[in-house]
Amino acid sequence: MELKGHQIIIFGLPRFDAPIESANYTTAKLLARENEVYYIENPFTLRDFFTLRKTPEYQLRKEYFSPTRHSLIETDIPNLKVIIPPILLPVNFLPENGMFRTVLKFNEFLIRAKLKSILQAHKIRDYIFINSSNFHYPTVIDGLTPRLKVYHCLDSTTLPFNHRHEVVSEDILVKQSDVVICSSKKVYEEKKRQNPYSYFVANAADLGHSSKALNPDLPVYPAIAALKKPVIGYLGEIGRRMDYDLLQKVILSNPDKSFAFVGPVSGEFVPDWFSTAENVHFPGPIGHDDRPAVIKGFDVALIPFKKNEENDSAFPLNLFEYMGAGKPVVATDFNPDLKEFTKGAVSFCENAGGFSEAINTALQTDNAEQRKTRVTIAAENTWENRVDAIADILHYHLEEVIQP
Repeated sequence: MELKGHQIIIFGLPRFDAPIESANYTTAKLLARENEVYYIENPFTLRDFFTLRKTPEYQLRKEYFSPTRHSLIETDIPNLKVIIPPILLPVNFLPENGMFRTVLKFNEFLIRAKLKSILQAHKIRDYIFINSSNFHYPTVIDGLTPRLKVYHCLDSTTLPFNHRHEVVSEDILVKQSDVVICSSKKVYEEKKRQNPYSYFVANAADLGHSSKALNPDLPVYPAIAALKKPVIGYLGEIGRRMDYDLLQKVILSNPDKSFAFVGPVSGEFVPDWFSTAENVHFPGPIGHDDRPAVIKGFDVALIPFKKNEENDSAFPLNLFEYMGAGKPVVATDFNPDLKEFTKGAVSFCENAGGFSEAINTALQTDNAEQRKTRVTIAAENTWENRVDAIADILHYHLEEVIQP
């Protein structure tokens, strides 16, 4: 990593203490190895205040919401601190019109006022500003003077209220940024037409964490250990991306197997049959520390995403997490880019028949040599490598593009 000794502000979409690993906060942590990083998390709205005010999540932040307060939350990483934005007006339910943009400008003003007080109090002057996939606030730094403006464009979110405003807001962000970094080739090719300083840097995985599943002394997560073998598992959000039609055919044709779907369930997207099938199990959400123990209990790991426009640029974090644990992976062919990174070690399937066949083949043929190959491929796709690549891009623009 050539980028060293800089002050970096990252405005991320996930909250810093979210139970699910995020590319946004992982990037912040790794850039903090050699730089002073300030992570602005996604703001609470008044709606969040009323629904979350009795939760530990709110209690942790309540002393930091003031727009004029410039204190920061310390993390266990010395160079990484968290900025809590003020509570904002809910706005995403509005249609894309002048009223929405006016209220959004007011919300951005509140965030900017808080940020200005922090910049002054902590003597942050010559800084890099990274909008890490938070397209909800495209002009939040208007009037501020970061040395470099970066948009880190991750997989687009599939929720309808995001699509309502994303096209307009992201267009603003891409055109106003000095650098655009994209996590998929499809998105990169699209953004390159809008901003010539666009780059492709794929998502990755935390190999140091996922490889704990290889430890023979690590016990399998109890809810997975209790299931009848073989266990065919998925770890992640169970929601809109999933191909439930394919899964129904696969699950019904494999009654001898336990299918475990571990993670938060978005009930509005899940069909009734899915939650009542006898060989389907939902252990629920888990903490980050438990992920290796869960994956260790999988005999085959799944990524059963729909093949559609929303998913064809998705680069799921659990892909290399599975591989880093040595597990055979069976996926739908939702994103053609993934084949390049997995080098033939993952089965990408066109239909339910091929999916079932790949699961059974993996159960019958998995061996130590294949597990070693998967771990080796995962080691080429770590967050450390990806963030080093991002850091090199930023360093190049500071030294070769802007400095001259």
